Amino acid sequence: MLGWNVADIEAALTRLATAGVRCERFGFPGQDERGIMTCADGARVAWFKDPDGNVLSLAQLP
Repeated sequence: MLGWNVADIEAALTRLATAGVRCERFGFPGQDERGIMTCADGARVAWFKDPDGNVLSLAQLP
C-alpha cells in the first residue's frame, strides 16, 4: 500500500473523481458515503486502486 498526505482530502478526491477514480469502501466504522474514514484522532483517510489493482490512499492529518 502506498499513500500520500494531502492538505484537503475532499478537494483531492474531487480531482481524482474527475479523472474517473473511485474510492473503495471497506465498511470501516466512520467511513462516509464518499469512502472517507474519519479516525478518532481526526485523521481522514480514503483508499482507491490503481489500474493494476494496487491499493493506494490519501490521508489528511489533523
